[in-house]
Amino acid sequence: MVKIAICDDEKNIRAYLSALVKKQGMECEITEYAAAEDYFADGAEHDILFLDIELEGPGQDMDGMKMARQIRGMEDTKQPIIIFVTGYEKYVYDAFDVGAFQYLLKPVDEQKFAEVFRRAAEQAAAYTEQDKKALMIQYGGTGKTIPLRDIYYMESQNHKIAVHMKDGVLEYYAKMSDLEEELQGQFCRVHKGYLINLSYVDEYNKTEVTLTNGDKLLISKYKYEDFVKAYLRFMQ
Repeated sequence: MVKIAICDDEKNIRAYLSALVKKQGMECEITEYAAAEDYFADGAEHDILFLDIELEGPGQDMDGMKMARQIRGMEDTKQPIIIFVTGYEKYVYDAFDVGAFQYLLKPVDEQKFAEVFRRAAEQAAAYTEQDKKALMIQYGGTGKTIPLRDIYYMESQNHKIAVHMKDGVLEYYAKMSDLEEELQGQFCRVHKGYLINLSYVDEYNKTEVTLTNGDKLLISKYKYEDFVKAYLRFMQ
């Protein structure tokens, strides 16, 4: 089931978008919100968010762009695929600054909606599969499962691996080369000492990569080209 959120201050637009979602013939759970404050107060997680950029209704303290930025800043919350709905093309470039998947111009064309929804649903399904992946390790004499989405990067320290996670650092005995092979696709070796989760790359240059948690890691000049290729494949 795909969990859909629709946030727009106009009731008729919310109803129209909800009707379009139901027309796609996919099992969905749809929740409507009239304001950003309602969305955050609910605290629910969603796969896809249709978001009005303007949100100009009475009592609105936050427009759609500010709402999207706040969502993107919530690291411990599932990140929805954001599709902006707007009556103005001037917001298009701003939309991509917050990692929007696509935008739809009002009045929303049904054929365009169907195309964008199909691609967003496919991507949401891929994210769901990715969320199921985990690393199995032996730690403290017992087996432990760590979801890959919780790992920022791994660091080689002598014969141990330090796993830098959202809730701290865990060390255990392992070989970096084995982990590199096991986790290829989602993780990439940028240095002999670092294996990073490509999901959390914020920015990079030829000498270092910055992750979304703020950590800056060295990139080996011998691995830079392979890293860029791996990152582009991952993003596609």
